Amino acid sequence: MSDQNEPDAFDNEPDAFDEIIAAEADRDPDLAVIEAGSRTLRTQGGPPEADVPARPEDPEVDKALREVEAQLATRWGETKLEPSVSRISALMDVLGDPQRSYPSIHITGTNGKTSTARMIEALLGAFELRTGRYTSPHVQSVTERISLDGSPISAERFIETYEDIKPYVEMVDAQQEYRLSFFEVLTGMAYAAFADAPVDVAVVEVGMGGSWDATNVIDGDVAVVTPIDLDHTDRLGETPAAIATEKSGIIKQDATVILAQQPVDAVQVLLKKAVEVDATVAREGLEFGVVARQVAVGGQVLTLRGLGGEYGEVYLPLHGPYQAHNAAVALAAVEAFFGVGSQRPEPLDIDTVRKAFAAVSSPGRLEVVRRSPTVVLDAAHNPAGARATAEAVGEAFDFSRLIGVVGASADKNVRGLLEAFEPIFAEVVVTQNSSHRAMDVDELAAIAVEVFGEERVQVEPAMPDALEAAITLAEEEGEFAGGGVLVTGSVITVGEARLLLGRG
Repeated sequence: MSDQNEPDAFDNEPDAFDEIIAAEADRDPDLAVIEAGSRTLRTQGGPPEADVPARPEDPEVDKALREVEAQLATRWGETKLEPSVSRISALMDVLGDPQRSYPSIHITGTNGKTSTARMIEALLGAFELRTGRYTSPHVQSVTERISLDGSPISAERFIETYEDIKPYVEMVDAQQEYRLSFFEVLTGMAYAAFADAPVDVAVVEVGMGGSWDATNVIDGDVAVVTPIDLDHTDRLGETPAAIATEKSGIIKQDATVILAQQPVDAVQVLLKKAVEVDATVAREGLEFGVVARQVAVGGQVLTLRGLGGEYGEVYLPLHGPYQAHNAAVALAAVEAFFGVGSQRPEPLDIDTVRKAFAAVSSPGRLEVVRRSPTVVLDAAHNPAGARATAEAVGEAFDFSRLIGVVGASADKNVRGLLEAFEPIFAEVVVTQNSSHRAMDVDELAAIAVEVFGEERVQVEPAMPDALEAAITLAEEEGEFAGGGVLVTGSVITVGEARLLLGRG
């Protein structure tokens, strides 16, 4: 363990870090983690609600919620940014720094953040801690973003929280060059709601990046970095290393850092930051990881190696290898929060861990919403996410003919997304969701034709027509032939399909 007062070893040997990187560059990508002078953890010896909320049944409450949504919609959307935490810091200051009243686990990365956050929340809740979870974007209702004790806050509480902080938001608006954004106000609401509850621990997912993300006014006791890949390159950088530089901003002094498997250049950046702030690091593939996994009905059975030992026969009702890795990361994060591997050598109670994982849900992530034919929803919106989804579909479902329904955002790598799905889609129906960010359906169709060929592409601008067309194509295989539909490309697309198919 290094002493903060001692000089950094790399100050005296400027080439040492580069030598380590060079020596490790050819390692198995599943173990793309690097010893880099930071401290490392070594082993020393009530479930979330499954669904997402619908609109309030009370007309007056629904009206009030729509008024709040309309007021929030007048602010900068989540794609318009001025990279700074000055406005959210000012809001926290006038609110009395509610985010300082509870410990927190802060999560960044490119893919897997929300699923990992839900797993962490389930584990903490199973150990009888009161949790607050803040995630984005939402699948159907904005109230999903703020959860207490594993369930989205009620519409009534969402409205009350907004009204409580509204005068302070307006005060900050008047003092700043730019008004607080939609995401900044929601972040303020989440932190205030958690303090008001009060919660024992907050589980917070960044919106974008890390250093200047609005959530980054907390000092997470545990910082989690899920796999980094190329996304939001116009804002975060065009290489994994550049993106990791932004995301490393959530790593705070003396924190514990849980690193999922990362590209070598990204992990180099993350470990350098850990050294700078004397953070403790645990890395997937070395300090923790997936020992074994077996496909099971409705999910998979895992053996996980945590910071405190091995956890066997863990049932996870989610599909895909990537969800197994998310589970390993979540387990390590909760172990680190409880001091396993540092203050206490014994592992977490295995029965409690099993109970927590068995209750995990992640709406819109390989979620089956219909049978005969099977319709699956998945919010993959970038090439890395699409590749993971395609692998999971092939493993978890025995489709003889899979039809894709794709509605994507214009600011994403849509070609890369479609290329990832091309091997598993017999045909693709392209459509357009209602978001102002949605790619024009004709533009999307032109790219799809280049990837799939004209004979495999059908264009249906309206989402209901796209779903009907895809289901009809899947049914051509016959009732028992194994046709299926995968709706993907955007969280908005998945949310709208979910509503149309009667969920929420």
